[in-house]
Amino acid sequence: MRLRRRGRGPSGAGLPALALTVLASLALLAGCASGPAGPPTLTWYINPDDGGQAEIAKRCTDAAGGRYSIAISTLPRESSDQRQELVRRLAANDSSIDIISLDPPYIPEFAEAGFLAPVPPGVAARVTEGVVPSAIEGASWQGNLVTVPFWANTQLLWYRKSLVADMGLDLSKPVTWDQIIDAASAKGTKVAAQGRRAESLMVWANALVRSGGGQIVLNQAESNPDLIQLGLTQPPAVDAARIMRKLATSPAAVPGFSTSDEDSNSESFQSGDAAFMVNWPFVWSKVTKAAEEGTVGADVPNDYGAALFPQMRPDLPSAPPYGGINLGVGAFSEHPDLAYAATECITNAANGAYYFATNGNPSARVASYSDPEVLAKYPMAPVILQSLTQAKPRPQTAYYAEVSAGLQRAFHPPEAINPGPTNQAAQDLILAVLRKEALL
Repeated sequence: MRLRRRGRGPSGAGLPALALTVLASLALLAGCASGPAGPPTLTWYINPDDGGQAEIAKRCTDAAGGRYSIAISTLPRESSDQRQELVRRLAANDSSIDIISLDPPYIPEFAEAGFLAPVPPGVAARVTEGVVPSAIEGASWQGNLVTVPFWANTQLLWYRKSLVADMGLDLSKPVTWDQIIDAASAKGTKVAAQGRRAESLMVWANALVRSGGGQIVLNQAESNPDLIQLGLTQPPAVDAARIMRKLATSPAAVPGFSTSDEDSNSESFQSGDAAFMVNWPFVWSKVTKAAEEGTVGADVPNDYGAALFPQMRPDLPSAPPYGGINLGVGAFSEHPDLAYAATECITNAANGAYYFATNGNPSARVASYSDPEVLAKYPMAPVILQSLTQAKPRPQTAYYAEVSAGLQRAFHPPEAINPGPTNQAAQDLILAVLRKEALL
């Protein structure tokens, strides 16, 4: 209904009583419309999965008792694309980002840029209790917890029991890279590792360097790119380059090694072409599903063995890769307190066990590994837990993207690596990029 003013007096002068009543009612309704419309909805930006995060969001909405609800928004599949989208939106002060499923290597960059709301001390104490050390380290920046550990991934040394039975290796004890490459070469079988120019190559290189007692970035907390110091020319990194070249040029390399990735290696191992493989736990759910569907023999999963990531040196425990997802709260969220309350629910041991058992993503909480459903579906869960206890993150630096891309460029293809000169070339390239003297 359109109301017309009568006369020239102040607003409302000369209006009939009914019209004034209508105006007052409209004003009251407008005031109500501008106020809160029920509990706030927190938006959780998730990485793609098999529906586990959506189910956890529903569980935690129910557990909130009306204080809040959680809606999910799915990010792109590739980790680098997830980072790009989040950086673009957070740089624009996007207040719709309440909770983020964040890949650990990008956490220092997000923290340094001011994209993450501070973790309240009480929350920090609760979400780190009973959590594996690698997940706490990966969730931190400059000695402070800046994200909440959610799930923690690691790579194991998978082996086919029937193929390694007569190799003379005791896989109940630690083995070295040299041992498995030499044994596989002698028996005419393969060692599957990720040789593709991608983040998986950086994961492999970093695990080798860390397993040899070295570091790729020596002063990781340094915020000035001109002052970053690299350890790529130090002995552990040179030895890592030696192992990468040794495997890539040996008879034990899988066909097309320079393009091999986690999925292709899983297929090679599942078919029996490779006796050894370093890979994430998803390979177990993949082979058990294949056995259920009849695309592999029913006895193939029983032929899978799992051991700790190979050592670089017999006298030094390995430092397996650490991956997974941690939860950040957006710095521009309108409800950071509720968002942090939600992260506590999302990451509790029960939800961690559920996510592990149903989606194959290992929990960051130690208690999840004693869950009967987890143990029934993942008999190698104790090895995964031990691996996570030893695991080390990739370089925790605000310039991780530049470090990773520079190393991938210099170390690919692996068969062309020249230990020493390639290390120097990688170090020179990364430092030049950080000092804006070169482009990737």
